[in-house]
Amino acid sequence: MPSLTVPYVPHYVAAPPSKETLEYADLAIIDIPKADTEEGRTALAIEVREALLNQGFFYVVNHGYSQDQTDRIFDIADLPFSAVSDSEKQTYAGTMKQSGSYQGYKLRQYWHIDAGVHDQIEHYNINRDVTKRGHPETLRPLLPEIKEFSKHNHFNVLHPILRLIARSLELPEDTLVNIHDYDAVGETFVRFMKYYPRTEEEETKTRNIWLKGHVDHGSITILWSQRVAGLQILTREGKWHWVRHIKNALVVNAGDALDFLTGGYYKGTIHRVTKPPEDQRNYPRLGVFYFVMPNDDVKLVPMAESPVLQRVGIHRRCVDSEAPTMEIMEESEDICLWPIETGEWRREGCGTRSHQWGDS
Repeated sequence: MPSLTVPYVPHYVAAPPSKETLEYADLAIIDIPKADTEEGRTALAIEVREALLNQGFFYVVNHGYSQDQTDRIFDIADLPFSAVSDSEKQTYAGTMKQSGSYQGYKLRQYWHIDAGVHDQIEHYNINRDVTKRGHPETLRPLLPEIKEFSKHNHFNVLHPILRLIARSLELPEDTLVNIHDYDAVGETFVRFMKYYPRTEEEETKTRNIWLKGHVDHGSITILWSQRVAGLQILTREGKWHWVRHIKNALVVNAGDALDFLTGGYYKGTIHRVTKPPEDQRNYPRLGVFYFVMPNDDVKLVPMAESPVLQRVGIHRRCVDSEAPTMEIMEESEDICLWPIETGEWRREGCGTRSHQWGDS
């Protein structure tokens, strides 16, 4: 009988939930097991469609991980930051600016936020193929668990969502699943991410912005809901609303690649991270994500065979012959979102992608 013993990991003690009154976004809650029946899939496809059209974000509940399993993942997520020396972190630093790949560490003070202030955010990014590159010594015994976590996100959360999105477009249910293969070449990855509190001077200079407004450049992002508030989305009415923490829920949003694939029908929502409310002000903010990209060789052209897109009209960012593959999108470092004088947001280009450098 195989051993059920897992490596010891210190328990990460998260901040208590905020009790402050915040203006929260009204996001749909998708109960994913309902997709097990034909009737449930029909109903959920409508819910997902409305959520993507109106907010671009929604929650997923009953996703198959218990609270204990989720707690264990957050315990593991803290290790790259609390149990790895600065010198070892440098050994495994990523090369985002040079290659577009987010594998490895994104170290603190990598991005300029505003007025000479750089970020206080650390990432550790692990490709779904955990053998693609080396890892810090403390994480190596945990790679089997991280791999299983990646597979859970991919097969038990992502694929059901992609089937619902395809259904909402009146396409065969596996249309999007077929271009998001787990074993294909691509940059889909788990991210562990930690925000550290900043000085009052830094907050003043940056207007309390910790991560500037941006749209994720993949197709779907899965965020495991975290206690420390800070995530805000820009509503269709142009107002910033907070995303509420729901215990053991997932926060799912569309990215730029889905905008390409749906001809602008499902747009990524601009979101940012700000200083937490005062009762969580001095706590670090630990996050767990699954960032999803289509397979590298997928050409990001609209799925023109969709009857829905044919009815509503397709808005191409460029002619199909010039559309980038996902690999080209990953490699591009061009900024394609920035504020203009009217307060609106502009998006340009075909090989460009939105990322953390877009202004807030």
